[in-house]
Formats: sequence, structure tokens, C-alpha cells
Amino acid sequence: MKARRNKKQIPSFRKLIKTSKVKLENKLKNKQFKQQSTLKKYRKEQRKLRQAVKDAVSKKPIPLENPKEKRPGKRIEREEEEEEEALPLDMMDEDDLQLMKDLGQRASFLTRDLSSSEPVHAKKRKHEHIIDKYEKTPRTLQTAPEKELIHLLPIKDKSGIIPQTREKPVTDSNKDEEDQEEERELEEEIIEDPIQELTIEEHLIERKKKLQEKKMHIAALASAILSDPESNIKKLKELRSMLMEQDPDVAVTVRKLVIVSLMELFKDITPSYKIRPLTEAEKSTKTRKETQKLREFEEGLVSQYKFYLENLEQMVKDWKQRKLKKSNVVSLKAYKGLAEVAVKSLCELLVALPHFNFHNNIIVLIVPLMNDMSKSISEMCCEAVKKLFKQDKLGQASLGVIKVISGFVKGRNYEVRPEMLKTFLCLRIKEVEVKKDTEDINKPKKFMTFKEKRKSLSRMQRKWKKAEEKLERELREAEASESTEKKLKLHTETLNIVFVTYFRILKKAQRSPLLPAVLEGLAKFAHLINVEFFDDLLVVLHTLIESGDLSYQESLHCVQTAFHILSGQGDVLNIDPLKFYTHLYKTLFKLHAGATNEGVEIVLQCLDVMLTKRRKQVSQQRALAFIKRLCTLALHVLPNSSIGILATTRILMHTFPKTDLLLDSESQGSGVFLPELDEPEYCNAQNTALWELHALRRHYHPIVQRFAAHLIAGAPSEGSGALKPELSRRSAAELFEAYSMAEMTFNPPVESSNPKIKGKVLQGDSFLNEDLNQLIKRYSSEVATESPLDFTKYLKTSLHQ
Repeated sequence: MKARRNKKQIPSFRKLIKTSKVKLENKLKNKQFKQQSTLKKYRKEQRKLRQAVKDAVSKKPIPLENPKEKRPGKRIEREEEEEEEALPLDMMDEDDLQLMKDLGQRASFLTRDLSSSEPVHAKKRKHEHIIDKYEKTPRTLQTAPEKELIHLLPIKDKSGIIPQTREKPVTDSNKDEEDQEEERELEEEIIEDPIQELTIEEHLIERKKKLQEKKMHIAALASAILSDPESNIKKLKELRSMLMEQDPDVAVTVRKLVIVSLMELFKDITPSYKIRPLTEAEKSTKTRKETQKLREFEEGLVSQYKFYLENLEQMVKDWKQRKLKKSNVVSLKAYKGLAEVAVKSLCELLVALPHFNFHNNIIVLIVPLMNDMSKSISEMCCEAVKKLFKQDKLGQASLGVIKVISGFVKGRNYEVRPEMLKTFLCLRIKEVEVKKDTEDINKPKKFMTFKEKRKSLSRMQRKWKKAEEKLERELREAEASESTEKKLKLHTETLNIVFVTYFRILKKAQRSPLLPAVLEGLAKFAHLINVEFFDDLLVVLHTLIESGDLSYQESLHCVQTAFHILSGQGDVLNIDPLKFYTHLYKTLFKLHAGATNEGVEIVLQCLDVMLTKRRKQVSQQRALAFIKRLCTLALHVLPNSSIGILATTRILMHTFPKTDLLLDSESQGSGVFLPELDEPEYCNAQNTALWELHALRRHYHPIVQRFAAHLIAGAPSEGSGALKPELSRRSAAELFEAYSMAEMTFNPPVESSNPKIKGKVLQGDSFLNEDLNQLIKRYSSEVATESPLDFTKYLKTSLHQ
């Protein structure tokens, strides 16, 4: 038979490449395991040799290998011996060598097979007796002093495993100390060299330099993004990464600059529509390069805008929690400054980008900050919300803010700042007017019939007319689609939430500081309330006034709300609010030049609604009583309040012409004027005169003097006693604001009221006669020696008489 050839070939390079990584790792592990096992077995051999030597000394030959036999303490000895390093045989003493020679002559020791301690797989090795190996090693006498050895890893050759050692170098202690000192000096030099102590001026110069570099970098990135946003959208990420500035010298300033820069960039580069995420079908379809570039720009813009808002939110949270971060770059004191800049940026984005993504997230961040303990942040957020309400024409953004505010107020159990509810006054809700306007705008236009066209127009003109009418119809449909239905629906929903919030506070929190804001809001939107609620609402307002828990300004708001309700849709109702007239008439004298001076503005608004707009329901007796009381009130308020009150009196005298009898000193009818009576109908005001106007004519303020003189003349619209147009055409509330003394100055300036000196006043004794002067000096220099006067004796004599 032919011998079979070995078909196993050497693996090619390609096959070696195909070898898996797992196989290579396994091979490496096997190789390491074999090396460890051979080393352990070598240590075992050494350990057994030493055990044999001990047994020979005790003359009790014990077999080296007996796995079945268990001896006590064997495990402990093994553990201790494994820790010891195997000593080479050439390091033994002369006594040990002599002992080994003696053992070699004993048959029981020499005949024992020691080769069984060799590795199991070492069959290819030549079986060589371990004692023969030991005998072959050269002997050396210990002449030199014993040195410390360092045991190295053993090596292996044809003869077997050879242990490796190295002498431990002996170092002089003195040299060690010198070396240590040199090392310390070097370390000190290394430490001292990089850290150079700078003066304050040098540190400021260094900081200014760093800050200038950062500013230039921010400016370069921002200008690149503005020049081509679609191509440089990735630079937004680089700019946003500067929000994590780690240099403690400029960290706070740089972060503030980056926040403001990013805010301005987003305001400039964001489109005028909301970016929606792409569907799977849109992603899979092939598009042109321009479309793909636009999609990438929109996706990058939305993601960076989102991360930017998250960074701002985190800054506000850090300030609220007041927890120092691990980096310790920004101090706790700087947290408030960073938070204020972050809140300001959020407010700007709230107003500037109501149409863009994440607007609702900004609202959720801003609304709680409207009630913040920090007055500056609270005012900043409230002003931003007011601005948003004023510029929101459609009402979508306003509705979102109103929903969040209403939920927040309810969640806090109505314990919030009144400024939050005062923002409702800036809402652009005129539902009735909007409805009328849209009806007027969208009133169907009458087009010419075919017969009318045939009579008055030629063939070519009829053709042009037909095209014009078709175009007009299409334009009207496009305009009316959004302005009527959507706007009206949003405004109605917003108003419902506002009234729900107001009525909740009226029902559950009547003693809350929010009540003035609620009453003011009801006064503004009263014409939009359903007529069914009017009766109940008037009862609630009167109950609030009678309770006595309200302040003067709050009670005025109640009166104002009641008359706004009655002046709108309430005209249809047959209600005589006499109790509200009585309350206002009774409380007018609570106004003065001190704390209640601000209430004059509300009083002027109430008088306009109560007397001027409801002139047909007001009796002459009531008008006379109010005019008399207003003139009296004008004497003890500030000049701007006096001007507003006199302007209202002028309007009332024009509205009720028969009230000019107050300018006559003769009495009209029976009775005597009772100024202390609180009922305006029965105080007999027709029997008095406006003598207060003569006192006001000598007022120190020139405008008050002019108004008083005008009223004394009968408030003429023409002639010498008439007012100038800038005074006559303004309302009372406008005049009150125009001549306000909030800045502690008079408008116009008031002349000094020092009396004119007719002659020189002589001081001292220059006006005395010389003889009289000498007599006075003589008497004043003499010492009084007489006894004091006793008035009691004169009193007694007068009593006896």
C-alpha cells in the first residue's frame, strides 16, 4: 500500500487573516496558562526537595508522593511555602551540602523515583534524575558576606528551567538624604516656576486681554452665521458650547455675552413658520440638493434652539437651588446675574417668536417666574407677558399664556402677586366689536345683474367686469377665512378662562390681595359678560362693599365694575343702582393729598360712567349734590387732582345746564343745605353756592386758578373766560396724568409766594431814640432787688369784695 501523504498544508496568509479574533485570544490565553503551570510545577519540585531534606534529618523517611495520605497542617504549610520564592541550590551552606552527600549513600532515598514530579506533558524531555542535576551544579564557598538578592522571572533552555536573580544595590543613607533634599529643591523650583504671583493691575490686564479674545471669537461666529445661516448652521453648536466656559476669570462675562448673542441670532435667522419633524415617507424620498440643504438647516436650527432653551432653564434652576457645581468656575454670587440674563433672553424670545417651535415651553418657564420673590425678575416677566398680549392679533399665544396663568393661580391657592392678574388688562379682546367689524367687512357685495350689464356696458366691458367680480370673490374668501371664525373662537375661549379665574377668586378668596386686580378686570371686560350673570354679580359687589373688609381703593373698583356692567349690555335691564351712588357720594371725602391721592383717578372714571354716560337716568338733585361735593374736595387734594376734579365739574355743568344756579348766591326752593347728609338726593344742594371756586381762584397752581376762573364765569366755550384748546379738549383722567407730581415737581413751575417788602425793616436798637435807648440800657443793667409780686393777696381781696 502506498503511504498516504499528509494532506494538511500550511495555512495561507488569507486563511490567517480570516482567523477570528476570539481564536487568537484563546491561543494567547492557553500560552499564558502553560507558562504559569510550568512555573508552579517547578516550585512544587523545589518544595518537595526541601521536604525530603527535613525528613532525612529527622531519620523518618517519608515518601515524597502520596496523594491519598492526609496530614494535619499540610494545607497551611503549602500556603506558606507557596509564598516563598524558590531558592537556587547553589546558595546552600556547607552543612547542608554535607547532609545531601550523606543522604546520597542511603538506598531508601536513592531508589525513590523523583521524576514523577515532572510535568505530565513533558514526555519528550529526557528523564533525568533530580539528584543528579543537583550534584552536577558547581559548589561555591561562602567567602563574601551574604548579599540581598532580588528574584527575577526564570528562563528556560535545553537543560531545563534556570532561576534568575540579581543583587540588591546597597545605598548609602547619607547619599539618600542628599538626593532627597535635591529632589525637594527641584520640586520646589518646578512648583514655583509656573505659578507667578500677579498684582491686581496685571491680573485685570490679563483678564481684559482674555475677554477681548473671547469677544472677537463670538463676533466672528455670529457674523458668519448671519451672513449665511444655511451653510454655517454648525457654528451655532460651537457658539453654544461657549456657554460652558471654564476659565474662572472670564466665565461669567463670556456666558452672559453668549446668551445674548444666541438670543439675537435666533431672533434673526428663525423663519416665520413652525418647523415640523419630517415623516418617514418624506425622509425616504429623494429630493433636490437645495431642498436637502434646507431640511438640514431646519433640523439643525430646531435642535440647537432646543438645547439653548434647556441651557437657559438649567441656569435658572441652578440659581433657584443655589447648589455649587463641581467645576466651581462660577461662584454662587454670580448665579443671580446669569439667571437674570437668562430670564431676559427667555422674555425676548417669548415676545419675538410666538409662532416658532417650543413657544409653549417658554411660557411654562416664564409664568412661575412672574410670581418670583425677586422683584426685578417678576417685573421683567410681567412686562414681557403684557407686551405679548398687546401685539397678539390672532390670540393663539395669548390663549396659551392665559391657560398656564389660570392653572398656576389655582394651584397656588390664589396666593400670588396681583401683578400676574393685572396682565389680563392688556388682552386685546373686543369680541363684540370684532364681530361687528367682521360683519361690516364681509358684508356681501351686490354685483350687477346680466340685464344691468347689457344695458349700461359694452361687450368688452362686460368681459372685464366678469373677471373683476371673480377676483373680488376669491380675495374676500381668503381674507375672511382666518379673521372671522378662528379669531372669534380663540377670543371667546380666552375670555371664558379669564372670567372663570375672576369668579373663583370672588367666591373663594374675597380677602385676597388679588381682589383689586379682579375688580379692575371685571370693570374692563364687563360689557362682554353674559347678561344672565349681571344680577348675581351686582349683588356680590354690593355685599363686598357692605362687608367693610375692603380698602377704599377696592370699594371704588367695585363701584366702577358695577357701572361698567350697567353701561354696556346692562342698559336693557331696569336697575337703579342708587346704593352705589350713595356709597361714592359718602366716601368722596376720604380722598386727600396723602396716600389716597391715587384713588382720584378711579373716582374720575367712576364719575364719567355714573353721571356723564348715564345722564338720562340721573336726577338734577343728584347732579347738584355731586358738583358741590367735588368742588369742596378740590380744596384739600394735590394740584393734579384738583385739575381733574374741576375738569369733571366743567363737564357736568355742560351736561346738566340747570346746575348753573350754584353760581348764584340766592337760595332756590325750600330747605337748608345739609353737607353732612350722605344721601345726595335729599341734601338740598340747590340752596348752596360754589364759594370754593373763589378760594381756588387764589390757588398757588396757575392751572387750578385758570379752571376756577373759568367755572366762575359759567364755563363758557367761547370768549375771554373760555379755556385754551389743550385744556378743554383733554379728558379729566388725561389732565390728572399730565399734571402729575410723581417726580416731585410742579408743571408748570410755581412762583414763590413771598410777600413784597414795601420798606426796609430796621433791626436792633437803630429805630430807638437816643434818650430812650440810654434809659433802656440803664434799667436793663440794674439788678432787681424788689421782692417778687404776690398775686394771691390781690385774689383774696377781690374774693372778699
